[in-house]
Amino acid sequence: MSSLAVRVMWLYPDHMNIYADRGNISVLEHRCRWRGIDFELGTAGPGDAIDPDAHDLYYMGGGQDRDQALVTRDLADTKRDSLAAAVDSGASFLAVCGGYQLLGHSYEVPGSDPLPGLGLVDLRTVREPGERLIGNVLIEADVGSGPRRIAGFENHGGRTYLGDGEQPLGRVVSGFGNNGKDGAEGVRRGKLIGTYLHGPLLPKNAWLADVLIGWALERRTGTVPDLEPLDDEMERAAHESAVRAALR
Repeated sequence: MSSLAVRVMWLYPDHMNIYADRGNISVLEHRCRWRGIDFELGTAGPGDAIDPDAHDLYYMGGGQDRDQALVTRDLADTKRDSLAAAVDSGASFLAVCGGYQLLGHSYEVPGSDPLPGLGLVDLRTVREPGERLIGNVLIEADVGSGPRRIAGFENHGGRTYLGDGEQPLGRVVSGFGNNGKDGAEGVRRGKLIGTYLHGPLLPKNAWLADVLIGWALERRTGTVPDLEPLDDEMERAAHESAVRAALR
C-alpha cells in the first residue's frame, strides 16, 4: 500500500457526464496507479452532503440542460458552502462545460429564471442568440511548469464572460472559447480550473492530469511532489493528433 493517495470527489456522475467526460477520471486513476500512488474515488449525487476535508480534488463534468437545472438546485441546497470551504483550504477543482458554467454566479436563459451558480469565481454565462459554439479547439495556457497547449472539443450554447479580476485558463489559438468574442477560454483561479474542453480533456492532455495529481498531493503532504515520469509516447501522439485537428 502506497503512503501517497490522491483522493477525488466526482460530483454528479449520473447527471454531469457527457461527451466522454468519464474518461477524465479514468486518466487520473491510471496515471496514479502506474506510479504506485493510491487512488481513492468518492461520488456525490443529489442530496449527498460533502466533507470539505475528505477529498483533495473535485471534478464535475458537463450535462444536458435538464440535468444542469437539477444539479444547480442541489448545489445550492446541499453543497455550496462545503465546496467553497474545500477550495479555500487548498483543494483543487476541475469543472468542464456545464460544470464550468456552474462555478460562477448564474446561467441566464431567456424566458426562464437564471440558474444560480456556486459563486466560486466571478463569471456569468448567458444563452445569447446565435448558433452553438462547436468544434475542435486549441488554447495556449500557463499551467504547471509554463506555457503549454491544451487541445479539446467544445459544444456549448452559453456564452461565458469573466469578471475583470478573473484569469482565463488560456487564450484561443483555434476555436471559439468562452464566448467567441474576447479570445479567452476557461477560467483559472489558483488550483481551480473551469473549461469548455470536452473530448475528454485529460486523455488529450495527459500532462494536465499530472498537474492536477500534483496539486492534490500537495494539499495532503504540504509539498509539491516530483512525479515519476511515465512512458507517454501514446499520450503525446493523442495530444498532437488533437492539436492537428484543431488547426486543420
